[in-house]
Amino acid sequence: MKMDKVLSKLGIEKVNQGAATGTEWLKAGGEKIESFSPVDGKRIASVTAVTRETYDAVIAKAQFAFAEWRMWPAPRRGEIVRQLGEELRKYKEPLGRLVSYEMGKSLQEGLGEVQEMIDICDFAVGMSRQLYGLTMHSERPLHRMYEQWHPLGVVGIISAFNFPVAVWSWNSMIAFICGNTCVWKPSEKTPLSAIACQNIIATVFKANGVPEGVCGLVVGGRETGEWMSNDTRVPLVSATGSTRMGKAVGAAVAGRLGRSLLELGGNNAIIVSEHADLNIALRAALFGAVGTAGQRCTTTRRLIIHESVYDAFRKKLVAAYKQLVIGSPLDEKSHVGPLIDTDAVAAYQNTIAAVKKAGGKAIVQGGVLSGEGYESGCYVKPCIFEVQNEWEIVQHETFAPILYIMKYSTLQEAIAIQNAVPQGLSSAIMTLNMRESELFLSHAGSDCGIANVNIGTSGAEIGGAFGGEKETGGGRESGSDSWKAYMRRQTNTINWSDQLPLAQGIKFNV
Repeated sequence: MKMDKVLSKLGIEKVNQGAATGTEWLKAGGEKIESFSPVDGKRIASVTAVTRETYDAVIAKAQFAFAEWRMWPAPRRGEIVRQLGEELRKYKEPLGRLVSYEMGKSLQEGLGEVQEMIDICDFAVGMSRQLYGLTMHSERPLHRMYEQWHPLGVVGIISAFNFPVAVWSWNSMIAFICGNTCVWKPSEKTPLSAIACQNIIATVFKANGVPEGVCGLVVGGRETGEWMSNDTRVPLVSATGSTRMGKAVGAAVAGRLGRSLLELGGNNAIIVSEHADLNIALRAALFGAVGTAGQRCTTTRRLIIHESVYDAFRKKLVAAYKQLVIGSPLDEKSHVGPLIDTDAVAAYQNTIAAVKKAGGKAIVQGGVLSGEGYESGCYVKPCIFEVQNEWEIVQHETFAPILYIMKYSTLQEAIAIQNAVPQGLSSAIMTLNMRESELFLSHAGSDCGIANVNIGTSGAEIGGAFGGEKETGGGRESGSDSWKAYMRRQTNTINWSDQLPLAQGIKFNV
């Protein structure tokens, strides 16, 4: 499908405003944001960013809609989400293609991202009948205690360019079934994918009489995110992005005693044990390091390899890197697509220079590609360096396909190396030794929010809670009981006696 047909099918050519309240598009009134594809450098379309006035209008509409939406029974809200999943199935191919072209990930990854949206819809539908509370025994006779959960109100969602649609769906579909309304601020680098989602949602909302304002959209830059972070009308802000951005959002939201759900940077490692299946380890490391051109928060950035298999595994790794095809992500033969823009390319180059200055040894050389097929200037070579974990540059996350490798002697040493970074998102060990895997998963093991055995750091499923510790932010999205982040807990005590006994046996005689 050609891109002009993709845009037409998704309704992109009809809308260039970056503000919506659900089915209605508002005149955004701000500056133009141009969306360029890193695939070929071509301009796709322009979007008008929101002004403060338009932003306020979208938030106000979301507040108004919340009063009605929260009163819809949760299973009925779940039915709306079920229909959203069905609508996404209809548009999987064009939306996945747009994600691939606008962001630069492979077409298979673009389609996979839309599949994640479908999966979280299916998950949320079942969850809409399971928003459970507990019943507790009271110490007072003829009293009943229980807890219940209520929606928060307007949920603000700030998403990043690398997953331009999936992360929004992780938040919004769960928030919807909980009874919240949502306002989405997508990355200004991928606004068209967000507009396409808004168009898809509008079809379902209109057919079901969903209150206008349940799902709003505000396209804008950093300033728009700051408005949302400081807005007391938004009790929860879920933000995905860099640690620097997350610290700013977290501080602003905390300053008004709001809630923040932060999914930030990762510096993820795979431990390759002497007991590993090296072929499985190679596949995991390769995709983890170069998938999405290294632009995942779960990208494998460090390989910690046992000294007895270090040389053999390094040799396998170098051979595998030589087979990588770098090119258009729309070409199924390509393994690695472009970085998002030339700023990301500059960060890649600066990191390589810093690693070399620190003493890093290049095992696979990097570089920026040019010439036919690389006109956008965003294509780079995945590279590998031998490093020391304590080097300052290794302690930082660079959103690019740069892989660091290092040796270890004992598993305790490897775990210590893995944990000795500020971030704590994803981790993995490759081993066929049960004792090693259990140590890795124990209290003395990985300090990350995700810890895997014999699979890589990348590719989390929606059924498990997604998120990490330390500078990764501590938030949890998607599966398990993550729905609780979008609700407020209330404890209820009911006295059905004809007396008023006090807790702790206190006597108050009147």
